[in-house]
Amino acid sequence: MRNRLVIVIILACIAGMAFPVANLFIPLPASRLASIKTDNPLLADALDILEKKCVHCHTSEVQLPWYGKFPIAGRLIEHDILVGMKHADYIRDFFPEAPGPISEVALSKLEYVIEQGSMPPPPYLLMHWNHFLTTSDRDTLLRWVYSERITHHATPGNPPEVMRRGIQPLPESTNEDPAKVALGDKLFHDVRLSKDNTISCASCHDLAKGGTDQLQFSVGVGGAVGDINAPTVFNSGFQFMQFWDGRAADLEEQADGPVNNPIEMASNWDEVTEKLREDEAFTESFLEVYPDGYTMENFVDAIAAFERTLITPSPFDDFLKGDVSALDTQQQEGYRLFNDFGCATCHTGVVLGGKSFELMGLRADYFGARGNIIEADYGRFNVTENEYDRYRLKTPTLRNIALTFPYLHDGTAETLDKAVEVMMTYQVGKKITLEQTEALVAFLESLTGDLP
Repeated sequence: MRNRLVIVIILACIAGMAFPVANLFIPLPASRLASIKTDNPLLADALDILEKKCVHCHTSEVQLPWYGKFPIAGRLIEHDILVGMKHADYIRDFFPEAPGPISEVALSKLEYVIEQGSMPPPPYLLMHWNHFLTTSDRDTLLRWVYSERITHHATPGNPPEVMRRGIQPLPESTNEDPAKVALGDKLFHDVRLSKDNTISCASCHDLAKGGTDQLQFSVGVGGAVGDINAPTVFNSGFQFMQFWDGRAADLEEQADGPVNNPIEMASNWDEVTEKLREDEAFTESFLEVYPDGYTMENFVDAIAAFERTLITPSPFDDFLKGDVSALDTQQQEGYRLFNDFGCATCHTGVVLGGKSFELMGLRADYFGARGNIIEADYGRFNVTENEYDRYRLKTPTLRNIALTFPYLHDGTAETLDKAVEVMMTYQVGKKITLEQTEALVAFLESLTGDLP
């Protein structure tokens, strides 16, 4: 009996070893990354590593390996891909809808897992012994990350050691036409853009309140109440899309939305034009900037020009540029924790956010715990109708976050402490100490800038 048991154990061990041994000789199915042709040797080397050792758990074009036909193995692979896709999809990253460089968020996520040594994960490596990231692999990927940032994303005029980081200082100015900016400022604060002359852009994006209205949901014409928290207008020109679900590609398209929205301004540009034509002085000033007169394109162009000037440099920018004294000890500790916990993977770039759509409830079921799910919670899905995008919302900027309460898209976190708690629970999956929470909040408060 004992001999039979020994034989069974030996056979089980041999069978278990067969899969990883076979994987040393049988390559995984190629993904679309392998089809990318480039003259950039650094990118070519990075793609080779990502294709061979990373992409197979981060792809929307799943091709199961040969052993995926076995029931248990197949289920494990599907689980790994499901988890991996919550974090990143390299096919989407390298083949985006709008052609352009790989995103800042994708670069920051890759940098983080390399520095943490958390990818590929141990269960995957048990089956793929030759897929460990070597020191050379890590160095190559990080050099490529730094090169991409400096070339495509960094704020110009800073030293290389600053430009290669994920989080960047705000530029000190913009190059907008002053005449358009001044006109856009007037339009932004003009209640005549609303049906009953009670609501302006500034009603929901008050420059004295951090560019928001500090309400859970904004109030429009006739007391109509929205169903999603108003984002700040400050630094909005640096975000890759507008609205929580990204339904506007830029500030011009965004500026067109509220005027026509029945629960916001409940008007249209024809009505607005009729009102403004009665104001001879305003019409004269408008024609000086736009000789072709009142058109939707001219309205939104002026408003967007004004909004792009609403940048708010803070002490944190001085810190990023090398002035260590710009942040106190607690704020610096908070920034260290912010990076260590991986917050900077999504809250990256010049505005610490606004560069991607992320799954709300990455580590735990946020909406299941909160309940009462509504259409606004679906986020990007409402635009694409792609199931992958359900519950994915644009990562908000953290600039001036101390002023833009309440927090989250649903406005349910009334304080920064509560917002940190929610993020740690549902996005990071950690329980932190009171001291750590206070340090993180102190860091976030350092992002309050000089308001225009």
